[in-house]
Amino acid sequence: MKKILYVDDAHSLRQLIDMVLSKHYQISLAENGAVGLDMAQKSNFDLVISDINMPVMNGFEMLSSLRQLEEYKFTPILMLTTEASAEMKERGKQSGATGWIIKPFDPDKILKVIERVLG
Repeated sequence: MKKILYVDDAHSLRQLIDMVLSKHYQISLAENGAVGLDMAQKSNFDLVISDINMPVMNGFEMLSSLRQLEEYKFTPILMLTTEASAEMKERGKQSGATGWIIKPFDPDKILKVIERVLG
């Protein structure tokens, strides 16, 4: 079973993602980028999904840190956020994000996106 790390400071969204994805994937949850980065360094994930606006370490900081790690150079990383501006999307792309999903999201669509990036 493919392993996904989901990073978001919103407890309700972590619960929702866990409920939607745990039927198909092994899900690990982190409440901010620092915890997510630590978890990613201790276990290899097939996909990382992250919010941007979080305390301690934001999604962009975590994304940049992950891309510096050999084991995460080519791992798909999706940003799941309320940020919809072209500038933010470009910043994500420049930082190494594989894709961008806007909250609120359709659970069926997020499953299709994940299936596509995981192959």
